[in-house]
Order: sequence, then structure tokens, then C-alpha cells
Amino acid sequence: MKLKPNDLLKSVLVLLGGSLALVSAIAMAAQDFEYTKHSYRSGQHTEVAYEGWRENDSGTITLTFGYFNHNWEEELDIPIGENNRFTTGDPDRGQPTHFLPRRNRFTFDVVMPADFSGDDELVWEVTSPNGVTRGAYATLREDYKLENLTIMSETGALGAGSSSPEVRANIPPVSELIGDSIRTVSVGQPLSFQTRVSDDGIPESFDPMRLIRLLGGAAAAFATPEAVRERMMMMPPPRPTVNKNNGLYLSWNVYRAPESATAVQDAVHFDPPQVKPWEDTRPSANSPWSFMWMPPELPEDGIHDVSVTFDQPGTYLLWGRADDGGLYQDQYLTVNVTP
Repeated sequence: MKLKPNDLLKSVLVLLGGSLALVSAIAMAAQDFEYTKHSYRSGQHTEVAYEGWRENDSGTITLTFGYFNHNWEEELDIPIGENNRFTTGDPDRGQPTHFLPRRNRFTFDVVMPADFSGDDELVWEVTSPNGVTRGAYATLREDYKLENLTIMSETGALGAGSSSPEVRANIPPVSELIGDSIRTVSVGQPLSFQTRVSDDGIPESFDPMRLIRLLGGAAAAFATPEAVRERMMMMPPPRPTVNKNNGLYLSWNVYRAPESATAVQDAVHFDPPQVKPWEDTRPSANSPWSFMWMPPELPEDGIHDVSVTFDQPGTYLLWGRADDGGLYQDQYLTVNVTP
């Protein structure tokens, strides 16, 4: 996220000892909090979204879908079947059954044969636990055609209408699950695995300290990353619209869970806690869309170590997304959890 000059000024005032209460009051007065009046922690449904399409070199067509779980905390579990299906052909086309909170863009792809035409339609239909049914209708309308620049813009990695030759040349990060893609572990036993991730360094990683250094003076002399984070996290976001802080990260989450599992979000534990790949805009959230989120420190060898523990048996599908802020690559790990 790029700070506007007035946001930077507020930051510097705070770092120089200005009244945080005054600065926050000014910022809050300038905002409209209408968008927060109808937010819910749980009990709501999920919308499903058709993100767009692209033609592959082979002539096949890739259709991309996402979703918007209206809950801020509750993660919905909707098994494949009548409540989570594609309405024509195979009902299971790789869609998630575990829905993370809020907006999740570009979650999965469905590859269609080359004869999928402008007259065809593919529908993903989901009925949430509260009984609300929603459908996403995939077609080859020209205004839904995807390019990398479109994806970067839709996720908030770019400012409105902005790009550069460097950003337009961005390529997705490269991620590789090291070892077998199917593992077995017992309930309560940690499972450790590794993912190798690399990237071209584009777009440039978000660094709020760079803004302070450019300003110079006392702010640059005495500011530390910890001070910047602590102060800015106490201020409200400058705007409610989606705005992403760029920087490479890897995040593993549950993609599918066994139908027998209950309260899945509390039954699967990742160590270390993973970056949220969904748009959690709250100031203290560990999400790239959070105000003043900073990219994590990356291992020098590019190998990320993650441990996961399950409280309930069954077969789980884990989803790992490597994201550079603009583009992404996904990996999947199947885990058979025995009692």
C-alpha cells in the first residue's frame, strides 16, 4: 500500500511526538464508516464469484473462480454435493469446501476444452449452512478476459489506473512442495513439511521505513520499524477500499476438510501462524490488505518450514499460496489423519 502525503505526514507527526489522539481524531473525522455497519462475525452466507477467463497456449480455456464469505470470523465448511457443485457435467471441479472469511479472489481454476464457446456457460452453485444459495456464472464475455495486469489491479496490488513497464513484466512466484504430495499423520501429531519459493522481486516490497528515510531529519534518526508499526497500527486505515501491501509471502490453509470434521478452523493448527490470504483490512491483522502490514522476513535459501497439527481424523487438502503482492502460484498437500 502506498501512503498518500497526508498519511505520511500523520505518521511523521506521531513519530516526532505529536498527539496520537489528535491525529487519530482528524483521520477518523474524515472517514465514512458506513461500510462497517453491517459486518458480522458469523451466521452469514458466502457469495461465489466468477473472476474471469483466459485462453491457454493449447487452445483450452481456463475459468477462474473466487468467493466472498460474509463472515469476519466463521470459516464455512460445505462438502461437495447438492450444496457445493457445478450444475452441469462433473459437480466436483476442484472447488474448495472450506471457505475462509471475507473476499478470496482467484481461488481456483477450471480448465475447459477448446470447444467451450461464447454460447456456453458453467455455473458454480453453493448453498451456505444458513440456507442461502448463490451461483457464479462463467462465460467468455470479453470484459471478463484476464491478463496479469488485471489480476494485479483487482487484488489491490496496483494503484487505480497505475502501472509501469517493470510491473507489467511481473511474473508469478515459483513455489514447489518438497517431498510427497500425500502424507499421513496421527491426530495430535505435528506434521512438518517444506516449500521452496522464489520470485523476481516485482512488484517492489512494501517498506514504510523507506518513506521515513526519504523524509530525513529527526523522524529518520529515531524511527524504528517497531515504532512505525506500533504507532500506525493504532490509527484507522486511510480508506475502506481494497488496497494491498506488496511483498512475497507463503500461506498454507485448509482447502478441503472431511465431512465428519467439526469446527475445522479450530481443529487445524499451523505453526508458525500463517499470513491471511484473504482481505482482512483490520489494522492489526496479519494480512497483506491490513493497514501497515509488512511482508515477513524470507528465509535465505527460500525454503519455508511449516508444521500442522490436526485434532480430528480424516482426509484434509491443504492449500499453499505463494504471492508476491501482484501474482501467485498455488500448491496442494493431501494429509490423511489417522485416529
